[in-house]
Parts: sequence; structure tokens; C-alpha cells
Amino acid sequence: MNLQQLRYIYEVARRGLNVSEAAEALFTSQPGVSKQIRLFETELGVDVFVRHGKRLVAVTDPGRQVLALAERVLRDIDNLRQVGDEFTNESTGSLSIATTHTQARYVLPRIIRDFMQRFPQVKLSLHQGNPRQVCDMVMSGEADLAIATEAIADYDELVMLPCYQWNRCIVATPRHPILKEHPLTLEAIARYPLITYDDAFTGRSLINKAFLGRGLRPNVVLTALDSDVIKTYVSMDLGIGILARMAFDAAADKTLGMSDAAHLFESSTTRVGLRRNAYLRGYVYAFIELFAPHLTRRMIDVALAGGGEDYGM
Repeated sequence: MNLQQLRYIYEVARRGLNVSEAAEALFTSQPGVSKQIRLFETELGVDVFVRHGKRLVAVTDPGRQVLALAERVLRDIDNLRQVGDEFTNESTGSLSIATTHTQARYVLPRIIRDFMQRFPQVKLSLHQGNPRQVCDMVMSGEADLAIATEAIADYDELVMLPCYQWNRCIVATPRHPILKEHPLTLEAIARYPLITYDDAFTGRSLINKAFLGRGLRPNVVLTALDSDVIKTYVSMDLGIGILARMAFDAAADKTLGMSDAAHLFESSTTRVGLRRNAYLRGYVYAFIELFAPHLTRRMIDVALAGGGEDYGM
């Protein structure tokens, strides 16, 4: 039994039991991967995978436990390497961030600019997706941290660090009657076709909850994956938009008018998600503190170790 075999079984499971894809990702041959998995199972005395002919079709019950342990071992090995890297060179390395379009487009640019000025030798990667996708990227090791509003709470393996709260606004073409509603009400909004986020995104559940609480059924005619797409179709007068307040810029969005809607919806909290017991390079702490100044290194370490959740928000 060796570390290479653990990597093989873990990668095969991660690739949906596709041995060819796993071999390609590991820069080796399919027969080599299959042989090492067989040797591993023989030494262990149990099958990790269920086979149909030569194909792997499922994970066995003991295999699920083996894979969970393998994942933990591989992460610990990666943490050991990072400890070495940390003390060899504290200002070089890489940082992979998984986040949503709204965060990447409207919140992170200033943070990333400041971070790059402070750590010019750290290579940054920015991956975008819906909240569940960005969490999965962290769980798989593709990203170091997730920044999202929803879904992080559904992942027990991730530590949640609250960063800031935000709410929503209504956007419409400048002469649209909705912009003359004072005070703005859900009843008034429900009279018009709505364009807003996809169900997987940015507080959509809180939007639905607000309307249902008033016994209203909004006419959602179009959903989109990001704020810019919503604004594009609103500017064509296809409906009024509900989007994150942070995504409206009066200087840039001159073809639209905006009404604040914070009084109509519950606030949402954007969080950073990290793998439990992850070892973080010094510059990762620095990035998180730039994004959420109240999250100090000590607070992050306590959270990663399973401590209390007094984050000072």
C-alpha cells in the first residue's frame, strides 16, 4: 500500500469511476491505474469498487470509508508540503479563488488589485460558477477558498466565515413607472414582468420567500446567471430587474434607473468557505483579511480547528 495507490483510487472516484479520465489527469496509463487499484484492494482485503466486467460501476460500502480516509491522508500530505513551502518562501505560490460572477465583477477587483500589489509573486486564479459549483471546487481541491452567499452552509466539510451583509435593488428603464413608487412595495413590483437570478444564485430563495409571505406570485419571465445579463435585458425593457445592490453602478449603468429594495427583503450574508483543518499559507490569511477586515488570522485558525463562531460582524 502506498501514496500513489491512494491518489489513484481517489482520482478515479472523483472522476465518476472513469479510469481513462483519471489516468489522463494523473499523467499515467489506464492499465497502470487499474493494476495499482487491484494491488491495493488485494493488500487491503476488500474491494473498493464494484465491477461489471472490466468497468467500474459503483463504490462498495467499505470503499466509501476507504475513500474518505484516502482523501484525508492526501489533504494532510498537501498540508505538509505547504508547511515546507511556507517556511521556504513566504511570499510566492498560488491562490485559487472560486466565486460567483457578482462577487468577481463587483466586489473582488479592488481586493485583488491590493493583494497583487502586496504579493506580486503569488499567482492568482479566479474560477466562476454558481454557489454549489464554487463549493465543490474547494471540496475537490481545485480552489483554495470559496466566496459565495448561498450553499456554503450546506457543506459540513467547509468552515463558514461571514464577511459582509448586502441586500437588493430594483432596476428598470429610466421612465418605468416602478421607479416612481414611493414607498416601493412588493405589490407594486409584482405587477410587472420580472428578470432576476437563477434559483441557484445570490439570495433567490429570499426573494421568493418575501413574495410568498405577502401571498404574491411574481411573474418571473427570465432568469440569468449573472447581474450583467439581467441588466442587459432590463435595458431592453423586457421587464424590471431584481439584483444585488452592489451590482448597480450609477456611473456605468446610465441606461437604467434604480430603487433600493432593502426594506422588502431579508439581508444576505456573503461568506468565505475553507476546508476544515486546511493549512493556509500566510498570504491566504492576508487575502481574507483584505476581503473581510474583521477576520483576523487568530479567528480563522480557531474556526478551522472547530472553535466558536464569534466573528465580530
